[in-house]
Amino acid sequence: MRNIFYALVLIIAASCSAKFNPDITVEDLQKTIYYLASDSLKGRKTGEPGDSLAAVFIREKFENAGLQLLFENGFQKFELVTSARLGGNNLLEVDDENFQVESDFLPYAFSANTNVEAKVVFAGYGLEIDQDPIQWNDFKNLNVSGKWILALQGDPDLENPQSAFVEFSTERAKALKASDKNAAGLILVAGTAFNEKDELSPLFFDKNVSRYPIPVIQVTRSVANVMLHETGYTIETLESEIKEKNTSITIETKAAVSANINMVLEMAESQNIVALLPGTDSELKDEYIIVGAHYDHLGMGGQGSGSRAVDTLAVHYGADDNASGVAAVIELAEKLAGEKKNRRSIIFAAFGAEEMGLIGSKAFTVNPPVNTENMVAMFNFDMVGRLDSMSNALSIGGTQTAKETEEIINRLNPGFKLALSGEGIGPSDHASFYLQDIPVFFISTGAHSDYHTPLDETGSINYEGTKRVTEFAHLLVHELATRASALTFQESGAKFQRSRGGRFKVSLGIMPDYAGLEERGLRIDAVTKGKPADLGGMKKGDIITAINGKKVGNIYDYMSRLQTLEAGQTISVDILRDEQETVLIIQL
Repeated sequence: MRNIFYALVLIIAASCSAKFNPDITVEDLQKTIYYLASDSLKGRKTGEPGDSLAAVFIREKFENAGLQLLFENGFQKFELVTSARLGGNNLLEVDDENFQVESDFLPYAFSANTNVEAKVVFAGYGLEIDQDPIQWNDFKNLNVSGKWILALQGDPDLENPQSAFVEFSTERAKALKASDKNAAGLILVAGTAFNEKDELSPLFFDKNVSRYPIPVIQVTRSVANVMLHETGYTIETLESEIKEKNTSITIETKAAVSANINMVLEMAESQNIVALLPGTDSELKDEYIIVGAHYDHLGMGGQGSGSRAVDTLAVHYGADDNASGVAAVIELAEKLAGEKKNRRSIIFAAFGAEEMGLIGSKAFTVNPPVNTENMVAMFNFDMVGRLDSMSNALSIGGTQTAKETEEIINRLNPGFKLALSGEGIGPSDHASFYLQDIPVFFISTGAHSDYHTPLDETGSINYEGTKRVTEFAHLLVHELATRASALTFQESGAKFQRSRGGRFKVSLGIMPDYAGLEERGLRIDAVTKGKPADLGGMKKGDIITAINGKKVGNIYDYMSRLQTLEAGQTISVDILRDEQETVLIIQL
């Protein structure tokens, strides 16, 4: 009820007056956070009504502060895929016996939409690994070309969370392997060690739009056992024997499987909200400082949303993540617009679809309102609402992306206990700007146990602390907006993030497109100077389509290909550059 009250107060105030308070106040921060984190916005999920309501609210705040709205009346619109759902006519038939979608079988979101009828081959876990510390081959002396592969989910070392199998045993990795083997399709089934209950995993969209050229489905054990009927085996006995012997088992079955798959990727539109405060200096006004924060969150949560409360469907308010950051940006816009002392121009931006893979900030840097070469710094506010009053700790990332940054921060620090991190790459929108050689400031009060849960509510925000953080940020932005010389960019940390397993023996030295927005292959967002890709002639914007002649369609394929490579090896990389196909020779 309290959230609704504040939302109504704010809507009425915005509609009645264009005035704004140029001071940074607890009251204004509170009103903004209460509205953005209210029940009525339902968690601000990208592409949903709450996302649009938040965008309109932010644009009105920028407009009321007297900023110049950029793009289409302040909105930079972009399209993206937000989810996957079953289309019509999904069918599965085994030797003339029909099975029901969702109860007996379920396609994966990355499955091809196609119709396939073929024989079935059981191939253990669907793995082929020949490198230290593991050797395992479920395809030895087995011809799977033109056939369905039936394979167990997981790997032979399920009990070990640090298993070396982990990087090879994902559903996408197995789909890539099956595709490499020219299989007609892939059928995955959970053994009892993977899932004691004979039930399907929920449909999951992994925020990557790429698909495989073959159908990929999961079935229950009871359906898989129908496929194995004439062999004398069941999934349970095969799983047990593989574990006991610690070796692969493969079986040619007589079963014929026919399937028709139809998965629909749901498109949505979202937007960045962008506005300009022009600089006052005739020369410096053509240099731009970006001040931004993402405004989207997780909606109602649920499978695939990013929620840590995986079994809870409820409004994920996102009061700290990231209504607090947006509130700080709005207060800074009003404060700086009221002062009009900025010699350099300042662009204020609220980014959409950050939770979907930094899509909004990438859209901004791909189609910027001004040349990125004229952007001299970027401030990113992500979760600034939980300042611990006891520790007084404030985190700032990207502090070594310019030579002058740490001196400025320490000189202007009003008394925070600062935790400085030099690297420019990180899990938020500033990474998109660091990739463009722009110095970044990533300001945050840190993660907490309510992160990505419905408990990230307005009542847990330290509003006075948020005010103090915003006031410190004002000192920093003002310093950069008025100093005689721009910051001196320097690379700090590689322009790519390590894999979760950290087991790659080689690296090309690139920052790939994790969101999979490019359908023709894997787009390269940055190339690290002096690394193999750079030395081999790869450039930002190239699209990798194959490595050593083997297809690369997305980030998952790329990581799977890296697993097979050795340091010192020379490889061929097929790329698209300016719509032209070419091959690079790269030594790892």
